[in-house]
Amino acid sequence: MFESVQPLIAEHGALQQELADPALHADPARAKKANRRYAELSKIVAAHDTWVQAGDDLEAARELAKEDDAFAEEVPALEAALAEAQEKLRRLLIPRDPDDGRDVIMEIKGGEGGAESALFAADLLRMYIQYAQSKGWKTELLERNESDLGGYKDVQVAIKSNASDPSQGVWAHLKYEGGVHRVQRVPVTETQGRIHTSTTGVLVFPEVDEPEEVDINQNDLKIDVYRSSGPGGQSVNTTDSAVRITHLPTGIVVSMQNEKSQLQNREAAMRVLRARLLARQQEELAAAASDARKSQIRSMDRSERIRTYNFPENRIADHRTGYKAYNLDQVMNGALDPIIESAIRADEESQLAAHGDE
Repeated sequence: MFESVQPLIAEHGALQQELADPALHADPARAKKANRRYAELSKIVAAHDTWVQAGDDLEAARELAKEDDAFAEEVPALEAALAEAQEKLRRLLIPRDPDDGRDVIMEIKGGEGGAESALFAADLLRMYIQYAQSKGWKTELLERNESDLGGYKDVQVAIKSNASDPSQGVWAHLKYEGGVHRVQRVPVTETQGRIHTSTTGVLVFPEVDEPEEVDINQNDLKIDVYRSSGPGGQSVNTTDSAVRITHLPTGIVVSMQNEKSQLQNREAAMRVLRARLLARQQEELAAAASDARKSQIRSMDRSERIRTYNFPENRIADHRTGYKAYNLDQVMNGALDPIIESAIRADEESQLAAHGDE
C-alpha cells in the first residue's frame, strides 16, 4: 500500500540537498518553486513516518499480547491511531493542484440587482480583505469602478502570501470562491422594507509568478490610453493615464485607471492579463484531456450560483457542499474558514472517490 510514497521520499531527499546549495538561491524564482515543493513533500514524509511507526507499534503490541494480556488492552487504541495515520497519508497523496501555492487576482462584479448588487460587491470585497488579514496575507487594490451609492460595479484586488507550503497558499483557499454569490436582504433604497434578491459575480485567477510563464507577443496587444473618469482626485480628466489593453488573439480586454501614472496602470493591466491568459490556458488543457479530473466543487462555469447570503435569517449557505450556518454577521467580517474548509473537504472526497487508493 502507498507504493507511490517512495518516489516522493526520494524527491524530498534530493530537494533537501538542492536547497542546501547556495547557487540555487541566486535564482529566486527557482528557489521559490523548490521551497514550495519541499514544504509539500515534507508533510507527506512526516505522515508516512507516522503511519509506519503506528503500524510497527500495533504489530509489537499484538505480539506481546500473546504473552501478556495488559498489552491486549492497548491494541484498540493503536488500531485507531493506525487508521487515523493511514487516512491522513491517503489525503496528502491526493494529486495537488499545481497552482495551490500561487497568489491570486480576484475580480468582483455587480450582477442582477443594480445598485444593491454593487453595494454587496463592496461588502464581499471587505469580507475577503478581512479574511486575508486573518491569514496574514497582503491585499492590493488594482482597479475599481464605483457606483453612485458607494458600492462597486467592478473591483479587482490582488491577494498575496509568503507561505512556502502550497496547502496554505492563497489559491489553495480562494479558488473555490469563483461563481455567483446571491444576497437576500432589504436594500438601503427599499422604502417598504421588502427583501430583495440580488447577485454578484466573483472571478478568481492564479497570479503568474514570473512574466516569462505566459508568452505574450507584443504584436498581439492593442494598447489604448485615455483620460481617467470617476473618483481619483485632481489627475482625473487632466492626463491620459488610464490604460486599456486588448489581447487580439483571445479578445481579452483589461482596463486600468486606479493609479495616476500611465506606467503603473499599464503594469497592473499586464498582471491581470497574464493571470487571465494563464487561467484560459489551464481551462483549455483541462477540457482537452479526456481523463482530466473535473472538480465538482470548483466549477469552470462562472455563472454557477455557489452561495446564498440571507441577512434576515443571518444565514450563510453553500450550495455545492451543503454547508449551512447562522453566523452570517461573522462571515461578512471575514470568518470564512469553515465554509472554505467544507469546499476543500468536499473536493478531496470527490478525488478519493475518483482515484480510490491510487
